[in-house]
Amino acid sequence: MDKGYEAEWLEAYLKSRRYEPHIQSRKEESDAIRMTDFKAHRWVVERTRSWMNRFRRILTLWEKKVENYEAMLHFACGIIVWNKILLG
Repeated sequence: MDKGYEAEWLEAYLKSRRYEPHIQSRKEESDAIRMTDFKAHRWVVERTRSWMNRFRRILTLWEKKVENYEAMLHFACGIIVWNKILLG
């Protein structure tokens, strides 16, 4: 997570759900990259969301029922995983 997620209420919430937040500034992250073989995973969520934006029914909410939207979301995730497995 980056500094945008640093808030006391959020940290307390995450700890109550047994998560340990690891929040680094960009400078701390770049220092860690230089000193070790550390690789940043900063954009995993943004990348995944951009893959889902290729599906117009997810990008623009057309569905009236939540069940239909959720089904399309699962379908899109399945196609993304399928393509990742096939194409590497």
